[in-house]
Amino acid sequence: MYAEERQQQILRMARDAGRVDVVTLAEEFDVTTETIRRDLTALERAGVLRRVHGGAIPVERLGFEPALAARDEVLTAEKERIAKAALAELPEDGSVIIDAGSTTGRLVQVLPADRELTVVVNSPPLASVLAARANLNVIMLGGRVRGRTLATVDDWALRPLADLHVDVAFMATNGCSVAKGLTTPDPAEAAIKRAMIAAAQRSVLLADHTKFTNTCLARFATLAEIDVLITDTGLDAATAADVSAAGPQVVRA
Repeated sequence: MYAEERQQQILRMARDAGRVDVVTLAEEFDVTTETIRRDLTALERAGVLRRVHGGAIPVERLGFEPALAARDEVLTAEKERIAKAALAELPEDGSVIIDAGSTTGRLVQVLPADRELTVVVNSPPLASVLAARANLNVIMLGGRVRGRTLATVDDWALRPLADLHVDVAFMATNGCSVAKGLTTPDPAEAAIKRAMIAAAQRSVLLADHTKFTNTCLARFATLAEIDVLITDTGLDAATAADVSAAGPQVVRA
């Protein structure tokens, strides 16, 4: 097993159980405790675990929100598959919203060069990538930029959304469950996400399987408000069936 594969399994176990123990992990993976400590250090540097005595705790349990750069380094292959699968939901022409996020950022990178679209974003980094594409009309929502997610929020972003109608909104989330819906740690960012969904004829959620072990502070939608969920094959069949029963079509890329 490669170190990255082991680290992803450790992260999944930490999120499922709420905590992982160095000695137990070493026995589970048949490696030394020093190897596990290096894994935990790597995951802490990625911003997804916090080291504690004898083990580690997922940052969600401590109330921390990983920065965008840290999240972008985790589950990269899964996020790329999700982004490519999302291309099937693009209109031939027309308008879309692309929410700020690490997985939606992968969608921006793979947008086809021959599609004429108006793209609304609330992320300065995504806007700068899109603006270089001659076939795209890019609308950047203003407002305060959250340093942790690089998303624009508050009134200057909300007011334009009230007057927009787009074909598809491609949404990101920090947490997802049938019971609690889609959640994010920041209420101001939740308000923007809620307005994006309201401005779209159809909403497509891009979320890797780890989001289904998280519930964050602020809810911005129920699953019934989402038309399509695109996730990865790490989401188990039972959870996928529960999500589908709640409303959206589920695609496991």
